[in-house]
Amino acid sequence: GTVLVYGIVVAAVIVAAGTRAAYLVAILLLLVVGTVGALQSNVLKQYQVDRLTVFLEDKPSSEVARNAAYNLEQAKVAIGNGGLTGMGLFEGTQARGKLVPEQQTDFIFTVVGEELGFVGSVGLLLLYAFMIWRIWRIAALAPDFAGTLICIGVLAMLLFQMFESIGMTTGMMPITGIPLPFFSYGGSSILTSFAGIGLVLGVHRRRVI
Repeated sequence: GTVLVYGIVVAAVIVAAGTRAAYLVAILLLLVVGTVGALQSNVLKQYQVDRLTVFLEDKPSSEVARNAAYNLEQAKVAIGNGGLTGMGLFEGTQARGKLVPEQQTDFIFTVVGEELGFVGSVGLLLLYAFMIWRIWRIAALAPDFAGTLICIGVLAMLLFQMFESIGMTTGMMPITGIPLPFFSYGGSSILTSFAGIGLVLGVHRRRVI
């Protein structure tokens, strides 16, 4: 999961830096070939491959894949239980029964969906959208190109983590150990997210008005 985040950050900065289209296509092809090669070789363990690809399978064949599929199904059930307004804070049956794995870290969005419902989930997404818009605005007003690239890198890091963390609980993205920024339990995640925002605020202090 961390490697994916690094890759997205590097790709975003390269694109923002104005790299020629031919180079971008070449990098994209290398990434595709590398990804396919990693999935087909012994670089990744079989259980890792199963976890990454289970969201594409209707009927997983291996035991690890079936376990991962079960976790995903439980996550979907939890989100579905929330309905429009949720079951109430700390009242989610899936969350209280610990039927969703790693609900304090990787699968924390399932708790939001079950306890706060569609309204609470949309509210959380709106808060994230506001943060992303502010980072984008600071990047546009940066006093120099280096400041713009810093903001773009932080924006890509947070945006991808949000998309991946929420997407994997709904079956839209592969299951990886990526936390939800500022929400999931974990010291290193919080420190990294705040450090990124600190860099953005440093650029904001020197903004062009």
